Amino acid sequence: MQDNITKILKAIADPTRRELFHALVMAATALPITQVSAQFNISRQGVTKHLKTLQDAGLIDIRTSGRERFCVANTKPLQEVKNWLGFYEKFWDDSLDNLDLFLGKKS
Repeated sequence: MQDNITKILKAIADPTRRELFHALVMAATALPITQVSAQFNISRQGVTKHLKTLQDAGLIDIRTSGRERFCVANTKPLQEVKNWLGFYEKFWDDSLDNLDLFLGKKS
């Protein structure tokens, strides 16, 4: 079973999925899958597969209302990735500061 960060990174690794996610974030409301798929030059089935990957990562929610399925973006999982990256950002900032000190560039 993949952890959340792995699922999120896998989902956003694909440029089409990033575009789908971005379109849903910019819409700021739930959109029918038919409307979402109309924005892309791939089959509705292809869009649906990408949306499923985004849904598995928690980046979108898909709800059914009658015969229509609606997608809405959920940006909260990106905070987990940001927190994970924050550790490495601090690590590299501290490492570069220590290198500067070692090289005598900072006092």
